[in-house]
Amino acid sequence: MTIKHLKERTALVTGSVQGIGLSIAKCLAAAGARIGVHGLATAGQIEAALAEVRAAGAPDARFFDADLRDVAAIETMMAQAQAWGPLDILVNNAGMQKTAPLAEVTADLWDAIIAVNLTAAFHTMRLALPAMAARGYGRVVNIASVHGLVASKDKGPYVASKFGLVGLTRVAALEYASAGSRATGGVTVNAIGPGWTETSLIEPQIEARAIITGGDRDAGIASLLSEKQPSLRMSDPSEIGELAVFLCHRQAHNITGATIPVDGGWTAQ
Repeated sequence: MTIKHLKERTALVTGSVQGIGLSIAKCLAAAGARIGVHGLATAGQIEAALAEVRAAGAPDARFFDADLRDVAAIETMMAQAQAWGPLDILVNNAGMQKTAPLAEVTADLWDAIIAVNLTAAFHTMRLALPAMAARGYGRVVNIASVHGLVASKDKGPYVASKFGLVGLTRVAALEYASAGSRATGGVTVNAIGPGWTETSLIEPQIEARAIITGGDRDAGIASLLSEKQPSLRMSDPSEIGELAVFLCHRQAHNITGATIPVDGGWTAQ
C-alpha cells in the first residue's frame, strides 16, 4: 500500500496533461497530494488527465490554463493555485524542443524555447518560494534534462534553456536552504535530468530505428540509445515521477541544489 506522506499537500505540475508531467502528477496523487494539472490541451484531454490523476489517488484535482510565454498569465495561474492550495509542491515540467543548427535557429524559435523552458520556471519559482519559506515546507522540482548537463548538436536553444534551469535551481536552493527545519521538512529546490524516456514524443524515432533493425522494437530502442545511453534501456515516465515523490518527502530535507540524472550512464561517460 502506498504511504500517503503527501496527504494535505497541494502540488502544481506544469505540462502535466501527458507524458512525464502526467506521470509525475499521478505519482504525487498516489502519495496523497491534491494536484493542479496544467498544459495546452483540448477539453477532452484535460478531462482525461484529471480523471487519471483522481484515479491515482488525488483527493482533489484542478486544471490551470496558462500560456507560459505570457508573464501575466503565469502570475494569474500562480495566484489561483496559491488560493486553491496553499501551494506546497511546484514541478516545472513544461517544455518544448525543436532541433536546428545554430545558423538556422530563428529569433522567434529561440525566444519561445527560452520562455517556456527557463523564464516560466523563474516566474513560478519567484512567486511560489516565499510562501513556502514562510510555512517551513516547500518543494520545487525542475524537470531539466540530460541536456542540462551535456550538450548535443542542433539543440542550441534547448541546451541553453536546460543549463540555465540547472543554474537557476542551484541559486534558488542556496537562497532558501535555511528556511524551515528538519521537523517541518524545510524548503528544497532540485532538478531531475532525464535521458531517453519512453513517451509518445519519441515514438516516431523508435519506429524508424525498428524498421532499420527488421521490425524489432526492442532492437530499435537499443540502436537509438547506443549513441548516448549505455544502459540501452529507456526510462519509464513513472520512474521520473517516483523520484519526484521521493524529493518531496520530509526526510529529503537536506537534498537541495542537486540535479539528479536518470540517464542510464549518459553523463558518466
